Amino acid sequence: MEFKELTRAEEQIMQVLWQLEKAFVKDIIDELPEPKPAYNTVSTIIRILETKGFADHEAFGKSHRYFPLTSREAYKSFATEKLLSNYFESSVESMFSFFVKEKKIDLQEADEILKLIEKLKNKR
Repeated sequence: MEFKELTRAEEQIMQVLWQLEKAFVKDIIDELPEPKPAYNTVSTIIRILETKGFADHEAFGKSHRYFPLTSREAYKSFATEKLLSNYFESSVESMFSFFVKEKKIDLQEADEILKLIEKLKNKR
């Protein structure tokens, strides 16, 4: 499946939908932070997500229960690839260097990353 990029609002709704797995608009609103968006706003965003192929629904009379059509992992992979290609010339090394320079990775995290790299080396 080819993904379209989600807006910030769409991604926020998808995060809740991934968490809940199935939800009515009211359930989604309950999970969102204050100030809560209007019911119609969330309903509109959900319909956009359906149009983009990220969600679908099952009808219960006039109510609809929504569910994700794509996994969080699949979208995470898409978003990471986009980040890498758009900002780091598709270089994981460049991205890692950026996070180190910006102090977004502490020594303990760097050590864990090195252990992971070592584990991957040993598997090959």
